[in-house]
Amino acid sequence: MSERYRRGVEIMQQLSSGSLEQFLTSRVAEVAPDFARMAIEFPFGDLYSRADLGMRDREIVAIAALATLGHGGPQLRHHVAAATKLGISKAEIVEILMQSAVYGGFPAALNALADCHDLLLEGDRVCPGGCHS
Repeated sequence: MSERYRRGVEIMQQLSSGSLEQFLTSRVAEVAPDFARMAIEFPFGDLYSRADLGMRDREIVAIAALATLGHGGPQLRHHVAAATKLGISKAEIVEILMQSAVYGGFPAALNALADCHDLLLEGDRVCPGGCHS
């Protein structure tokens, strides 16, 4: 196991809520094990382990980038779950996703909010600026 991979796995474990094992044994790892390894080594072993930006900020960047580019689904959900684990409030995440409308358009922001609906409502309602039911 390379040092990059070990660092990447440690960081993914710090951020994940049990999804690391799912990723490592996912369909991607089954058909492209080298690519699955690279997906751990480069972003997490190399970039996330750098000292100049904290994990909280890195998760905010990841959420904003994924939402703005319209890449919802499992990747966005993983980063939203990691963000809440790091103490980023659900209200802050809603604001991040709303802000993505400025740069990615309303469809991207609406889809991101819909993709994370259940994660953002777990426990209590999130209503920045007030709920309008």
